[in-house]
Amino acid sequence: MKTVSQPKPSLRDAIEEAIISGEYQPGDRLEELVLATQFGVSRTPVREALRQLHEAGVIEIKPRRGASVAVVSPQHLLNMFETMAGLEALAGRLAARRLDETGRAEILACHEACDAARKDGPDAYYYENERFHLAIYKASANSFLEDQARSLHRRLKPYRRLQLRSLNRVEHSFHEHEQIVEAILSGNAEAAAQHLWDHVTIQADRFHDFFASIAKR
Repeated sequence: MKTVSQPKPSLRDAIEEAIISGEYQPGDRLEELVLATQFGVSRTPVREALRQLHEAGVIEIKPRRGASVAVVSPQHLLNMFETMAGLEALAGRLAARRLDETGRAEILACHEACDAARKDGPDAYYYENERFHLAIYKASANSFLEDQARSLHRRLKPYRRLQLRSLNRVEHSFHEHEQIVEAILSGNAEAAAQHLWDHVTIQADRFHDFFASIAKR
């Protein structure tokens, strides 16, 4: 089996990692000079990374107050995951109906990459998992849906990464991927939609466990 090397994290990802690991808590200020020193770069790339994180909704930037880690309530986060599940379900339904050879090959390649990345830990798996979902958005052949799904996917990125660190979540995620791939490739639109909805939606017990893990950071 081909070994999959984990991509080198970008500065944006490195700052995001500091946030989801608890080094920076919700509401904490993010000083450009402090971050530049911490990561051994100039303030220019830090400013660009903060801009990207602001666009994704991970941080807030206010005039004369600078950047700070966004504060997201449990209910708002639950609402975002439910909306994400709806977009993904629609993308899966359309992909099952409209799949062409290019889309089939891309989804299978991404699924195989997820399989290979499982042994390398949740963060390595996350990057391949992200490509897997983006391939499904693309296969929907609906550019507006793809844009909206990509946008919300970026907004939820730190939480989806953190969720994969839960016990056995990577293995469960990959098993769910197998069901999704089978449904899409067989043209079963309703099964594809349901599997994606279940895959993305955080159900009650898992949601409370997820927030308990955030509270312990």
